[in-house]
Amino acid sequence: MAQSTHTVSGDFDLTMDELRVVARYVVGHAEDVLPVFEQAVPDDPRPRAAIDAAWVFINGANRTKLQRVTSLDAHRAARSAPSEATRLAARSAGDSASAAYLHPIAQASQVGHILRASASAARIGELMAGGDPTVGDALLERSRQRATPPLIDVLRRYPPAPTGSNRVAQLMSTLDHALRTGPPPAGHRRSPKQHRQNGSGDGQGQ
Repeated sequence: MAQSTHTVSGDFDLTMDELRVVARYVVGHAEDVLPVFEQAVPDDPRPRAAIDAAWVFINGANRTKLQRVTSLDAHRAARSAPSEATRLAARSAGDSASAAYLHPIAQASQVGHILRASASAARIGELMAGGDPTVGDALLERSRQRATPPLIDVLRRYPPAPTGSNRVAQLMSTLDHALRTGPPPAGHRRSPKQHRQNGSGDGQGQ
């Protein structure tokens, strides 16, 4: 299937390839935690449908109402989920489909479309370990290592994520800061463009 070269514009530009990079990052985390939802609610296919829709876009199809509809359905599944962990798992699935529609507007709220699923996965890990914050920290480091240079380039077009009052928001802010200011993840090299943007030598990559 031919890929679209369309660019969406606002406060800055986002290409379809960049949106696919974001969607791939989000869907990886959503897939990690989907079993938490499916084991608790085995008869609800909505989160898996959202993940499938995300992959349709990632694999080259144009973004369509398929991603919008399945994302909304997965978020509805989250609202009726029986626990915090299952709610976060379903919401992450919805986020994977909606990543195709990340808006190119310089608002910190948009960072959630990039990083909320990874923060949610870290929180689910904490919950499954009896609330152990060291598990969340370890999962955030894994998410930092998974972030590619193109993903971090997109992230840096947005203002930093605010530190919220709930644990997912705190985890997301921590990951956001690490990706913007920490050392490059192992196995990835900073691009020349990133080097110019970070004259101090800081950089990241997935």
